[in-house]
Amino acid sequence: MNAEKRYRIFATLAKANPDPKTELEYGNPFQLVIAVLLSAQATDKSVNAATRKFFPFVKTPADLVQLGEAQLSEHIKTIGLFRNKAKNAIAAARQLIERHGGEVPHDRAALEALPGVGRKTANVVLNEAFGEPTLAVDTHVFRVANRMKLAPGKTVDEVERKLLKFTPPEFLKSAHHWLILHGRYTCTARSPRCDVCCVFELCEYSGRTRAGRRTKDDAPAGR
Repeated sequence: MNAEKRYRIFATLAKANPDPKTELEYGNPFQLVIAVLLSAQATDKSVNAATRKFFPFVKTPADLVQLGEAQLSEHIKTIGLFRNKAKNAIAAARQLIERHGGEVPHDRAALEALPGVGRKTANVVLNEAFGEPTLAVDTHVFRVANRMKLAPGKTVDEVERKLLKFTPPEFLKSAHHWLILHGRYTCTARSPRCDVCCVFELCEYSGRTRAGRRTKDDAPAGR
């Protein structure tokens, strides 16, 4: 895909949604860290349903440590892998208190050193909480980047590198939001909704069709 087409794709997505936001609910950077940590292999909807139970009174790392692993587990038991996530969340809160004075650090290495926090979570926090032009490549972004030929790659890291390289600078801060939402609601995994796609004419997916039917040429791109 050439640079002009990439520009037009992002310009179209920007026009359709000028101010994209994460669908995770949070009130401050610490709550964002916890919400993203809980969202691994879970939907934003299920995470929001769980965090609404304790975010009203858990606003800081100290609040979460005081709540404790057992009570946190009870609040998030509807989320997959909840026991391990509860353990990591409490450990991350303790580390924020011990190493960062209870504040979420504006530093990639420090974020990735938190228990349960990997590169994707760090990218979300750096982008959403601190406004950095980072790209969090989740299943949706990986699928869309490969299917559309926007930034094809065999691994999440490869797709991230290509998106950072090829995305026009003025669109970089919001790019991952547009791609996540496009993959979640339009360019879906099983049956892409080509019939309502705003970038249909620019897409290079070989199986695209206005009827939105999947073809034999469509190999799953997600992980």
